[in-house]
Amino acid sequence: APSRLAVSQEVCSGSSVRVWSDYLNVHLHPKSVYVIRQYVHDGDCGSLEAFGQGESLLQDPGCIEELEDRLHFYVEECDYLQGFQVLCDLHNGFSGVGAKVTELLYDEYSGKGILTWGLTPALSNVGDPQKNFYRLMNTALGIVHLSSHSSLFCPLSLSGSLGIKPQPPVTFPYISYDASLNYHSSAILAAALDTLTAPYRLCSSQGSMMHLAETLNFSGRKVVAAWASVPFPALRGYSLPDTLCAYQQDVPWKLLSSCREPKISCCFAQSVVLRGVCKESPIRCPGKPPPSLLHTCESTEQVLQRYVHTVFPGAFSTSHVLEQPCKTLPPYPQFFSPLLTRQGFLLLDRPARYSSAAVESIPVLAALQSSPVLHTLLYGLYKDLQRLNTRRWASFFAAGVEQEDFQEALHELRTLSQCYEMGFEADESEDEADSD
Repeated sequence: APSRLAVSQEVCSGSSVRVWSDYLNVHLHPKSVYVIRQYVHDGDCGSLEAFGQGESLLQDPGCIEELEDRLHFYVEECDYLQGFQVLCDLHNGFSGVGAKVTELLYDEYSGKGILTWGLTPALSNVGDPQKNFYRLMNTALGIVHLSSHSSLFCPLSLSGSLGIKPQPPVTFPYISYDASLNYHSSAILAAALDTLTAPYRLCSSQGSMMHLAETLNFSGRKVVAAWASVPFPALRGYSLPDTLCAYQQDVPWKLLSSCREPKISCCFAQSVVLRGVCKESPIRCPGKPPPSLLHTCESTEQVLQRYVHTVFPGAFSTSHVLEQPCKTLPPYPQFFSPLLTRQGFLLLDRPARYSSAAVESIPVLAALQSSPVLHTLLYGLYKDLQRLNTRRWASFFAAGVEQEDFQEALHELRTLSQCYEMGFEADESEDEADSD
């Protein structure tokens, strides 16, 4: 239809795209949309900005009844209900909405998987003290409440930090994106999310959503970190062992969970997914020894499994390889390096005659990790909030959160962070190190 084509053309330029519905080409069923009419979107006033406002929305019996009706409509259509994926803003009042939604799912569908993704913008407005304080409070309360009622919770963002001190957003070697455009940052996160969730979404999958959660959330570690290589730097014409041998001790992915990357790669458990690479075995020359142990593997699955066990010795690792790449046709933004082919493979030397065509698909490497980096993330947020004088922000608590409940959430945040400690580090020593 002409109108649909017009939307796609506007999206490619990125000029008039503001919200997700601006570039949505899918027709949504009326039962799948519930509009909150009490608040305006992205306005100077009347916006949903505090955790308590979001919570109170779902304490309205009319709202609960409407949501349950829509939920049951879809659940009754399922032949096999694995569980639910909840994508929720952490930085605003939707943090409170998500907390109550996951609580509702937890109470009504016990035994089903609930995977929750906490989203934040790549750039945060730190110039406004009130907005910055609200952002910290919403984020902390969201992490605590969402993780407690979820099988697994993952903060997912291109922002460099969830804390008070802003950090530059995540950069990728073969993507030039505009961090101020949610259209760009959400496209990268969508590629990562689509890859991370593939192990339980495909018809050929042997594991379920709950199985994935149980492999990662042991010992109270309900929070996981996301990593992704978008695109995975697969060289055109080279085998997977050839490519991975160039990254023997340093996996070519970036942390997508708003924390500085650790100096040492280590994790307790992980689920790794590689998609869009050739599944053919590397060519072997008779009489010539293989260049590495990776070249002795019989399949791409074995190559990836051996690689992750080498880089993360002692960690419980599951790995999946999918032939299907991540599609990047319109309305996906064209922000890729000219060194990529149409299939997203990397050219070492770009030929002068090589046409600069749009990238139609890309290989992606992604992982969910239960990792010590989450101690840095959670404990850092705890310390930032502990230093703040919350009495200055009575308006936040007037929206529905009690001071006592906040202090309890702060304690839970610290307890959660301790699940990811390595060795016997003392909190006091961390305080001293940060003050230097």
